[in-house]
Amino acid sequence: MSDFDHNAIVSYIWGIANDVLRDRFVRGKYRDVILPMTVLRRLDAVLEPTKADVLAMAQSEAGKKLTGDTLKKLLCSVSGCGYYNTSPYTMADLTRASTLEQLEANFMEYLRGFSADVQEILTRFDFYNVTFPKLMDVRGVNDDNGTPRAEILTALLGKYLSPTLNLSPNPKKDGKGNEIPGLDNHAMGTVFEELLRRFNEENNEEAGEHFTPRDIVTLMADIIFEPIAEELKHGTYSLYDGACGSGGMLTVGEDRLKLLAKERNLRINLQLFGQEINPETYAIAKADALIKGRADNEFHISCASTLSADSCYGKSFNFMMSNPPYGKSWGTEVKNMTANGTANKKDITDDRFVKPGYADDPDYAMLPDTGDGQMLFLLNMVNKMKTDELGSRIASVHNGSSLFTGNAGQGESNARRYLLENDLVEAIIQLPEKIFYNTGIATYIWLLTNRKKESMRGKVQLIDASKWCRPLRKNLGERNCEMAPEDRARVLDLILNPRNTENSIVLSNEELGYRSIIVERPLRLSAEISAERLDQLKDQLPEKQRDAIMSVLSALPEDSMSWVALEKSLKGIKLTKKISDELRKTLGVKAADAPVLGTDKSGYPIADAELRETEQIPLTESVTDFMEREVLPYAQDSFVPDVDGKIGYEISFNRYFYKPAPLRSIADIIADIRTLDAGSDVILNSIIGGNQ
Repeated sequence: MSDFDHNAIVSYIWGIANDVLRDRFVRGKYRDVILPMTVLRRLDAVLEPTKADVLAMAQSEAGKKLTGDTLKKLLCSVSGCGYYNTSPYTMADLTRASTLEQLEANFMEYLRGFSADVQEILTRFDFYNVTFPKLMDVRGVNDDNGTPRAEILTALLGKYLSPTLNLSPNPKKDGKGNEIPGLDNHAMGTVFEELLRRFNEENNEEAGEHFTPRDIVTLMADIIFEPIAEELKHGTYSLYDGACGSGGMLTVGEDRLKLLAKERNLRINLQLFGQEINPETYAIAKADALIKGRADNEFHISCASTLSADSCYGKSFNFMMSNPPYGKSWGTEVKNMTANGTANKKDITDDRFVKPGYADDPDYAMLPDTGDGQMLFLLNMVNKMKTDELGSRIASVHNGSSLFTGNAGQGESNARRYLLENDLVEAIIQLPEKIFYNTGIATYIWLLTNRKKESMRGKVQLIDASKWCRPLRKNLGERNCEMAPEDRARVLDLILNPRNTENSIVLSNEELGYRSIIVERPLRLSAEISAERLDQLKDQLPEKQRDAIMSVLSALPEDSMSWVALEKSLKGIKLTKKISDELRKTLGVKAADAPVLGTDKSGYPIADAELRETEQIPLTESVTDFMEREVLPYAQDSFVPDVDGKIGYEISFNRYFYKPAPLRSIADIIADIRTLDAGSDVILNSIIGGNQ
């Protein structure tokens, strides 16, 4: 079937919404009717040739009390596909009902006759509770033409049963005797995907939540499959998406791998796995799989939270693609992720996100702030990497926070550290801004593998593709551009042949890491004795030591003295830490030439907290070299109690790709000034001349 035929079918179904649903449903809810009705009509058309045989088999087995799985296998073998309908009706039969009540009863019986997979789709669409009652609502009339709203369902059925629309896999004649070709599973899937794309673009505010632009998905498929295309063999592979939405990534990934297999004469079977938390989006993905005729052992999708109810826990996959939600809180998930049901993320022990003992840390956690859980989806995929010869390849979309949020030792930084120190990050690609429907911010594709080629071992490639795009003729929400095939080809070329260019840089993993250390300065104090300070101190001292301390201090001359001398004068009195701190706070005067106060238990000078600084030292440089170059020339008494510090990783594209605007030449600036000066003279002369 040609693209023209596909588009004609899509346009016809798209037009049903305006023809039938207008004024009864708001535009944003058209999809709630059109998508499930399109699925039902396709399933109905596929089942028509075997309808009588399925009914006969169902009736003959009715009294045998067969289990669900046994009955399903039996009836599916008769229907010839993975579903069936045991009601006495086809969709065409429904239009023969003589009354509204009969139509409602027959339609409900028709719906209930579908097998379990279809029932789940209808339930997830909320078709029984919301859509169907609204279709049958008899209250009021249509404001445009006075047609009773109860006739909406009749009109809807009439549109889908029109002789000019063929959603059957078999050809049929239209009303004029012309043959309309049938739709195979792939063609029907294409029609359904196009409808979904149009609805997503129509509802721009929701498109980004459920739909990743196809140009980006295609790029992701290219960079995970093409680099290992020559290593593929006959056999079965797996593709996983832990935030699969409506299943678009799985579909594009499948098509891309099958094309590579066809080009190489390989017999490849691809098993698809996905998880989606949104019920309606899950229903769309499952419906898409059903109308494409996917076998149960080839498509596995569940409706639950990937973070707190991982349906693929313990499984591993060859390929993984995902566009997880970013900027979305996962705080409500915490209670379901802890063993004891607490709301404290420190109690999470899931080995996808917590690696006790890593980097000698008994509590090494990679848990980000609860305001944004996108890194958890990436770690979930890493946990599912295969360890065989081919290993696994991952492509995941993130915003900029995954690159740099979190200080050394915090969850986000720990996650980056784990990924880079285990040499899993092959490349990070900066995408054009405004490439997604619901956000204009910068986005990035993380490309991971546990089977890097030799030349990239211990390295990571950063690619700036932020300008590789072409404008759209019409904005779609925030989206105003797309990556053309030639743009995607440039990215793929850099992945296949890593090198340093104006838009690409290859770095060692270590170059992205740093050591966070605390630089201290010794506390230098003199003591200042005055009646005012002593009065202030008296009120802060504990009663037991107050008289003894005040007796000694009152006997001292009102003047400045060294702190060492002050402490000697109080040598016979037991001073607690609280008293010592209060003495320093009230009587102490900091001075650069004052003697160092003393040393702590570790042998280091007592530090002045107000002079404390935190420094980030690249892992490629020693602490000693950094101190000698950047600190000691300006503060010779500085010291670092913990030279190991904390290890952190962050990735800054601006550091490598930012190009400041060139400064204007002095000659250009002078020319502009002279032009402005001449213009001001003209204005001034006109004013003065006009007043004379």
